[in-house]
Amino acid sequence: MRLTARSVGAAFVAPLRSAVRRWSRSMSLRVVVSTLVVGIGTVAALGAFVTTDIRDGLVDERVETVLAESARDATTAQERADTTTAANPADLQQFVYDLQTELRALGGENRGLVMLRSPDNTSAVPLTVGESTTGLRSTITPDMRTAVEEAIPQPWQFVSLPDSGDPGVVVGSLLDIPVAGPYELYFVYSLANEAAALSLIQRVLGIGAVVLVGLVVVMTWFVTLQAVRPVRHAARVASRLAEGRLSERMTVRGHDEMATLAQTFNEMAESLQRQITRMEDLSRLQRRFVSDVSHELRTPLTTIRMASDVLHDERGSFPPHVARSAELLSTQLDRFEALLSDLLEISRIDAGAAQLEFEEVDLADVVRDEVDAVAPIAHDMGIEIRLFVSEGPHTASIDRPRVGRIVRNLLSNAIEHCQGSPVDVAVRANRRGVAVVVRDYGLGLTPHQVERVFDRFWRADAARTRTMGGTGLGLSIAREDAQLHDGALEVWGSPGQGASFRLLLPRTSEGLGANAPLDLVLREREFPLVGPRAQVDIGLAPPGDDSVEVKA
Repeated sequence: MRLTARSVGAAFVAPLRSAVRRWSRSMSLRVVVSTLVVGIGTVAALGAFVTTDIRDGLVDERVETVLAESARDATTAQERADTTTAANPADLQQFVYDLQTELRALGGENRGLVMLRSPDNTSAVPLTVGESTTGLRSTITPDMRTAVEEAIPQPWQFVSLPDSGDPGVVVGSLLDIPVAGPYELYFVYSLANEAAALSLIQRVLGIGAVVLVGLVVVMTWFVTLQAVRPVRHAARVASRLAEGRLSERMTVRGHDEMATLAQTFNEMAESLQRQITRMEDLSRLQRRFVSDVSHELRTPLTTIRMASDVLHDERGSFPPHVARSAELLSTQLDRFEALLSDLLEISRIDAGAAQLEFEEVDLADVVRDEVDAVAPIAHDMGIEIRLFVSEGPHTASIDRPRVGRIVRNLLSNAIEHCQGSPVDVAVRANRRGVAVVVRDYGLGLTPHQVERVFDRFWRADAARTRTMGGTGLGLSIAREDAQLHDGALEVWGSPGQGASFRLLLPRTSEGLGANAPLDLVLREREFPLVGPRAQVDIGLAPPGDDSVEVKA
């Protein structure tokens, strides 16, 4: 299997992301890891300090003993040399052998002896000198010999012993033998015992540090678990409350702070349950009241409509002011009937009784029908409606009357506020969804108005008259209809630049997906027109392609 840079990077990034996600979601993990890091750092620093202090103490004490012992033995050797009666080479050689034997016996097994002829020795009497152990001569450095030659008082140096590699100390001195001349005397001491003691102390400290850190981690985990468990329980209960299970409560145990928290949480939940129940009852009464009033108004409204129709039909025989009153009465009854219809629809939606009849429909056909319906009104107002439909199917399973009502409301709203500028309508689909965008270039909306544009009975400008009528419920019902289709209705607006509404409807059971077929803000330059037509179908290029295919 061939590995690529991307696959190798993914193999490292995926575990890292998983670890970061687990770190951000687990308070217990963060507390334990933080405690572990702090504990290890503290123990390591303390262990380093203690080990260094013990090592320095052992070495300093051993060096003091070594210097005292070597000074004593060097003085003894010089006194023996000063009092010897040997004068010929044989006697002097025997004296050196005896002196080396005596010094080895005084030092024991932990001390070696090296005796070298001084470079300044000009005596004609040669003596055989050397080392007590083979290879010990290599521990004598040139710097050490120079210090002895310069008669520096008791020079010493740390060295590494041959073969074993144990640390050691070399102490040098000058030995002046009568007739034979000056010689260099070096005492080599092993620090193996001190090194072994320090190693033992380090092992004990290491084991103790591991045990201590382990105990700290266990204690931290236990304490954190005790503190986090009630919080997790509260989170689960709060989640169930958010799902609508208002009878959920926390278990109260003991009389500590956690018990107080649980008791307070339960009291809050009970208060919320009472408030929500009261609000639900009030909302139910309001919905029933609106529904009942709307239904009850149907009968008198029908009677009034019949009388109004008679008067409207006979208005030609009335005086002008009476005829005008008959026309106004008919117009206002139309608005009243529309308002009652919208109120009944809102009541059904609020009660969850709205019924949808789904069918496979091309959304472009629905949009064309609604554009054709409002085209005469737009033409009378001098407003151009430009329709842009991408190539390909735009079919989706929808309730055609409801979706048509959504598009009709968006078109009416755009014509109402475009201030004579063109109204652009675009339809486009992708694999998972289909979008309809209605854009005008008129008054526009402020950020505050954008937040409230779907509120019931809300108007952006309360002083402005409605050219095309309306009840103030159209956009609210449109959004509810879109949500009933598992879709969305979104809005954008900017003062002086117009407003744009986007209807998104799913084409499959997978939902809308992350990539919408059309941007919310429809820009005029993205859809060039061909000739002065009120309606043009344009084949839109796929995303990222600047070319546009125009259909006649």
